[in-house]
Amino acid sequence: MKKNRRIWLVLFVALTILALVLTGCKKEAALGTEENPIVMAVVPSGETEQVVSGFQQIADFVYEDTGLVIEPFVATEYAGVIEAMCSDPPKAQIASLATFSYIIAHERGCADVALVSVRYGRPVYDGQIIVGADSGIESLEDLAGKTFCRPDPTSTSGWIIPAIMMRAAGVNPDTDLAGVVDAGGHPGVATAVYTGDCDAGATFVDARTAIEEEYPDVNDKVTVLVVSDPIPNDGVQFNPDFPAEMRDQIIASLIKMSETEAGQEALQTAYSWNSLEPHDDTFYDGFRQVLEAAGVDPAEYAPE
Repeated sequence: MKKNRRIWLVLFVALTILALVLTGCKKEAALGTEENPIVMAVVPSGETEQVVSGFQQIADFVYEDTGLVIEPFVATEYAGVIEAMCSDPPKAQIASLATFSYIIAHERGCADVALVSVRYGRPVYDGQIIVGADSGIESLEDLAGKTFCRPDPTSTSGWIIPAIMMRAAGVNPDTDLAGVVDAGGHPGVATAVYTGDCDAGATFVDARTAIEEEYPDVNDKVTVLVVSDPIPNDGVQFNPDFPAEMRDQIIASLIKMSETEAGQEALQTAYSWNSLEPHDDTFYDGFRQVLEAAGVDPAEYAPE
């Protein structure tokens, strides 16, 4: 009897161990399924709810077209998107990074551009420095001693290019400004300059329209000091380890989407994109030359 009990005990232990091993070896759900969705990381350029709604529409279109499940992830800053793409394993496989943030992520080896956005018929855009109409600021030199609002520390049009422009005018943005405020987005910068919380700020052209409904006289109270040279647009980037077949499916689906009326509406809602066009990393080489000439090293902004 005792012998039989020992046999059953040994058998029970063996079966338990086998079950644990099998559970541990259970395969992870396939990427692109509801159990293991593809994550696309973005940073709101406008109202967060609107951006999320737009990207959810994009994800729904891709799902209907390819069967791949994409889950939008909204970060508060581009640094969060970069970290999501560069983590091991990646927490996000796709991103929509602005120009400078993309260059940082690409240099770290965790982002390759596939599509560039088109707005108003151009794959490039302009930045602007805006000031309060009664601030007394009439030139870049006048920014010394003033408070300055930016959307994000790595925003291309909202900080990197304006900082270069200020240095060229003899104003050191690190030491000569009275203070630098992160306003949490381009509309936030326009609002802060309108309300007087900041003397000046930088946005894309023309972020003032985003607050025009709330502040109808914004163009009277907030004026444009200077407009930058053209900057390459943001777009859609993939982690280099993302499966090539899925990447090609998603790229084809997004291009197809941008050719439909409903798709264009979703792109407009998400990021004010009119359409998307294919580009590789060389599209950003001209901008890299601008950074190099200005002595700006992208690696210093997002060290590993």
